[in-house]
Amino acid sequence: MPRYKYVAVAEDGASVRGEVESISEAAARDAVTFQNLEVQSLVKARRRLNEINITKQRVKSTEIMHFSRQLGAFVRAGIPLTDGLDVIADGTGNRRWRDVLLQMREDIASGVPFSEALEPHEDILPPYYLGIVRSAELTGRLDTALEQLSAYMERDFETRTRIKSALMYPLIVFLLAIGVVTILTVYVLPKFADFFTGLGARLPLSTRALIAIARFSKDFWWVYVLFFLAVAAVVVWLWKDTRGIGVRDKLALKIPVVKDVVLYSVVERLCRILGAMSAAAVPLPDAMTAAMRGANNTVFEEALQSAQERMMEGEGLAAPIADTELFPRAALQMIRVGEDTGTLDQQLENAATYYSRELDYKLKRMTTLFEPIIVIAMGLIVGFVAVALVQAMYGIYQSPALKNLK
Repeated sequence: MPRYKYVAVAEDGASVRGEVESISEAAARDAVTFQNLEVQSLVKARRRLNEINITKQRVKSTEIMHFSRQLGAFVRAGIPLTDGLDVIADGTGNRRWRDVLLQMREDIASGVPFSEALEPHEDILPPYYLGIVRSAELTGRLDTALEQLSAYMERDFETRTRIKSALMYPLIVFLLAIGVVTILTVYVLPKFADFFTGLGARLPLSTRALIAIARFSKDFWWVYVLFFLAVAAVVVWLWKDTRGIGVRDKLALKIPVVKDVVLYSVVERLCRILGAMSAAAVPLPDAMTAAMRGANNTVFEEALQSAQERMMEGEGLAAPIADTELFPRAALQMIRVGEDTGTLDQQLENAATYYSRELDYKLKRMTTLFEPIIVIAMGLIVGFVAVALVQAMYGIYQSPALKNLK
């Protein structure tokens, strides 16, 4: 939080100098005046070395999730927003989020609506958050909307955690395999090569190939460095560049096994966002805008843009989404039923729950396929090294050095 140096006059006429921490200059002036001091000058103090952040502190989604749940409870209990924000700000350990909460508190205290106080900080909020809050303020259901937001974010967090946990074990095994092969190739095999050469043994083809790989790795190690740098550059391009992200999303929806995980993950997220915004009485075109931003998949974003245009023309939700040919049949059926019966928010929530369970099944299936593949590949590599060394041992008995000893 910024610090301000002030010069003030006390009631007895004495000059007083000091510092005060506050979210803004106006709030700092009020804090000094509250001490029965007349402010003569107030300037922002230079930041200390330990207060300088090279990059902004990241606000995790769990912080916003807990904030939504707590603030919803305060609103339901009739506690003013300013008091609730004060309590939440005191309890957070994230400095950036604490400053955001205090700035919001000051804006609300000056008469700004809650949704407008959120707008300057939209970059750290989920894409659907502000739209739901705006609609909730108009309908007087802010407490319900905040609790729904918290529940949705919790389910989304659990889904992401499940995906990361499912991929963690295969990744660890893969990295261990690379480490074992590197140690054998770079450190172990060159010593065996010198030993075999000294005995003059005629080595089998497998051993000669292995030794050649070891020498190549030792003499041309920079080739591997360039290879890994190239792989890292491709990964960065696929995750950071706009065109790369488009290529990544298209490939992810075509790779066997992986495509089902990606598809169900995106559909589950879209249904949750649309369901939450529909329950908060957000108009469908606006809800679709937030859903597209929250999909995190360019293929779905591009397809849903045309669907959104048709929705604005009054064609509803089910037919435009069906024409994208991206959504599974079960999801489309639930959406149609929701539109026909007036229970769209409930059916979208049912669809999200269904695909959340299907996602769990697909993740388990993917890991059960990846794990044996990685283990078998690692076994083949290590087995090849072992066979090559054993064959070389037998070749030593035919070496001239051992024949002379006889």
